[in-house]
Formats: sequence, C-alpha cells, structure tokens
Amino acid sequence: MIYYKPDTDHLQAIAKEQQEKYNYAAPFPHIYLDNIFPEQVLETILEEFPTTRTANWQQFDNNKEVKLAAKNEQDFGDFTRQFIHTLNSRPFIEFLETLTGINGLIPDPYLEGGGLHMIKRGGMLKVHADFNKHPVTGLDRRLNVLVYLNKEWEESYGGHLELWDKDMEKAMVKILPVYNRMAIFSTTSHSYHGHPDPLTCPENRTRRSIALYYYTNGRPAGEATASHNTIFRLRKEDATSNSFKQKLKEWIPPVLLKALTR
Repeated sequence: MIYYKPDTDHLQAIAKEQQEKYNYAAPFPHIYLDNIFPEQVLETILEEFPTTRTANWQQFDNNKEVKLAAKNEQDFGDFTRQFIHTLNSRPFIEFLETLTGINGLIPDPYLEGGGLHMIKRGGMLKVHADFNKHPVTGLDRRLNVLVYLNKEWEESYGGHLELWDKDMEKAMVKILPVYNRMAIFSTTSHSYHGHPDPLTCPENRTRRSIALYYYTNGRPAGEATASHNTIFRLRKEDATSNSFKQKLKEWIPPVLLKALTR
C-alpha cells in the first residue's frame, strides 16, 4: 500500500508564510488552506469513508447537535488510519507549531471528540466553545484541525464553519467545507464556532470531514479557565426561536407542538 508521506519542507514553507496571517486573524487565530494534500490521498480516504452501516457511529440528535462521529480506528480503512497517524506525527505537528506559535503540541490517540464526522441533510452543530481539558489525560486543548472531504459542495448547501466573536454579536468568518480544504484554529473557552443552520444539501449528500485536536501540558495564564465541557452559546435568532417555542408550550398540547416545531 502507498502511504501518505508529507513534504516537510513544503509544509514548513507554508507555515512560515502564513504564521502572521494566522496569529492576527479575527475573531481568534485561524486559517484555512486549500489543496495541501495530494489529490490521490483524499481520493483514497473518500473510497474508504464508512457508511452508516459499516461503522459504529456515535449519533448525536438533540437541539444543539445533529451529527454522526466515529473515533474507533477499527472502523477506519487502512489508508485513513495511516493518514490520521501521520497528522498526529512529528512532521505535521512541527508544521502546526510553526504556523500557530504553540510549542509542545501533543496529539490525541484517543480521538476524543475527533475522528471521522458525517452530517446528513438537516444536521447542524450549534455555536460553541469546545471542552478545554482532555477527559483522559487532563491536557489543555489548544488546536483544532478539520480536513473537509466534500466534492462539488455548493454554497447553497450550507454547512459553513462559522467563527463568532466573543460577545456573540455576529459570525465574523464563514468557511465553506469544500474538498481538500483544511481549517485550523486555536481553541480557548471563548473560541465560539459551529455550523448552526441545518444543512440543505440533497438527501444523497453528506458533509464529511476528519477532525483532529491537539493539546499542551498547560497553557498561557491569560487563557486559563476552570475545566469545563462544551459550552454552547445562543445566537440572537436562536434565543428568539427558543422564546417562541416556550410560549407555544404553554398553549399547545405536546404531540401537536412536536409536529409543528420539527
């Protein structure tokens, strides 16, 4: 089998060229890069990408998130498993450290919250800040890397990764999850992000991605907060919608309310 071997010199050149753009980005340090990976690499991962019947997907279905996630490597194809290991290895980590200025990055072999993600039509992930401590190691979560696998993904399908300001006034950045696009951003207790509006892609399409998270042993004092789980935040339109639904609950029987607000 042919394995993915990153061009370390090329990655370092990109990191040095983009590090200022990354660190001065608003609302928090981030960047997205296109066509970093060879075409055949992602083609092979797409061929291996499991269906709902061929993997033990975690299913999330509530008012904050509707998505599927797989973190068990036994559900991954051989090439996909090797690709993830490579992105968790020293050459790629050194690229991330140069780009972000965060030294001592540690990958997550447990893939807590990461691995393969798939979202069907109607799925979404409300705006949130991620959990800040690894549940097993206790390390500090510092960086998210998302690799998108969606060919011919149209703007109208939605599924943009939205980056929101600290006061939840607006989405300052919207990143379309197109094929061979990699989004990287620093995580703190105020790095609010998500794709809060339901996908409108065709029924036979899904939003697919690889999600990897990186940690350090400690973090800058200015970023330190008490340990917390995922913090979801309401947009103004979400708050208005919730208020409307609460009023409906006071007047409409539960069965009818469920039908009206699906």
